[in-house]
Amino acid sequence: MYDVIVVGCGAAGMMAGITLAEKGKKVIILEKNEKPGKKLFITGKGRCNLTNNCDKDELYKNVVSNPKFLFSSFDNFDSYKTMDFFEKELGLNIKTERGNRVFPVSDHSSDVINVLQRKLNKLGVKIRLKCEVKDIITKPVDISDNSSYDNEKYENKADKHTSYVTGVEYKNEDGKIQLLESKNVVVATGGLSYPRTGSTGDGIKWAKKLELKVTEPVPALVPLVVKEEDICKRLMGLSLKNIKVSFTALVKNKKKEVYSEFGEMLFTHFGVSGPVILSASSYLTKYFDNELKLSIDFKPALSPEQLDSRLLRDFENNINKQFQNSLDELLPKSLIPVIIDRSGIEPYKKVNSVTKEERLRLLELLKGFSLNISGPRGFDEAIITQGGVSVKEINPKTMESKKIKGLYFAGEVLDLDAVTGGFNLQIAWSSARMVGGFE
Repeated sequence: MYDVIVVGCGAAGMMAGITLAEKGKKVIILEKNEKPGKKLFITGKGRCNLTNNCDKDELYKNVVSNPKFLFSSFDNFDSYKTMDFFEKELGLNIKTERGNRVFPVSDHSSDVINVLQRKLNKLGVKIRLKCEVKDIITKPVDISDNSSYDNEKYENKADKHTSYVTGVEYKNEDGKIQLLESKNVVVATGGLSYPRTGSTGDGIKWAKKLELKVTEPVPALVPLVVKEEDICKRLMGLSLKNIKVSFTALVKNKKKEVYSEFGEMLFTHFGVSGPVILSASSYLTKYFDNELKLSIDFKPALSPEQLDSRLLRDFENNINKQFQNSLDELLPKSLIPVIIDRSGIEPYKKVNSVTKEERLRLLELLKGFSLNISGPRGFDEAIITQGGVSVKEINPKTMESKKIKGLYFAGEVLDLDAVTGGFNLQIAWSSARMVGGFE
């Protein structure tokens, strides 16, 4: 008989196991994969961006969904405590890179997994691999029996537990269904992104079955599909730095800017990707059913007047050249033919013949190159899942279900997500550290 069963041996599952074992609980982790941390292994392109070296205010700013729910979690275990935990307690050498992203010095995500496993082993936490949990077993509370409750004081009668956990049913390595009893189960099964790593939405399915509210999952931190396929094919592989992207949606027949940011992006054969696009995607999920446009400012550091002066100077230096040969110092080589086509200026026209109207048209194009977005790519390419078990169902100070006693949730299975930069793993560490409450 274990005090706690943790379902899922990823970032949140391992941290929950460590947290509970440190409190003296007898813990077992059930993992359906053949090894722990399968998704953690591929995060940060295999380097594991394990947190962001910033204060709590910055953490909150970078959370997209339900940041207020994380007040207790971040207060208890912020990024500074996370870095101390990995470096001082687990002995992992870490470093901070551009954008305050924190990585292991070795640049190997396997080292993060290894130090977590060593800590679990040291604490006596049992890890059973190739054990797929099929169901969470609960029983209704006998309302007539006051002893069924722990004489808890509820702020809201609606939050009173109506059932309680008795254990889980799981399929063992031999394919047999077995029952494992426990009064406490932590669901740390992740979301739906990268399903090949085992993130197939199991925890979300169980929550629905147990009649808990769920925010329907959608792909987030995901590349976007562009309607102008011909342009994408021509620009495929082009990486742009120091640009500004702006997204506008048609809402109730009015154009509304819904996101803008500076950063880096990449053109692919189907559309656009890269850090600034991935972060944008998390803010665009509710607008994909609207007419959605992307506008790229290739020269955000220059005002329209400054860029016009730059164009005049470049034209003057290339006064006898053809227009198509006058933009080499201004734009990447593969982008020039696309800009020329969009500008409507004859490519063989001599620069000294380009009119003011044509030049201003070129200026507008460089400050606002527009593309139509048809939607996001799927979960196979999404870094995280947006949506999951509603935080309204969860006590933020214990991560316990308000309706089912002994049932806890941590990590990506919850309706919590953030932009890129180590923030999503920080949510996993912080929420898992809260499981059962903190002292």
